Amino acid sequence: MKIRSHSDSHILELEDSSRWQLFPGDLDLTQSWKPETDLAVVPHRRQGEFSRAGGGGGEVRVIPAGESWPVQEVKFVLKDG
Repeated sequence: MKIRSHSDSHILELEDSSRWQLFPGDLDLTQSWKPETDLAVVPHRRQGEFSRAGGGGGEVRVIPAGESWPVQEVKFVLKDG
């Protein structure tokens, strides 16, 4: 699926109009993503796991736009670099 919009560094909108919030620790992996980048979003169903978007530069964690990342998860990942 192609990218419709990636104007905000942390929000990704795909051509199907779905909007995804990128995990703060993964933003560096999305800098090379362009509108022609083909992505796939793979949902996780187990508690404590996040959906993933991948293509053209790796796989990143995503949640539906408007939801909040668990604060402890963000702190844990960002403190390690």
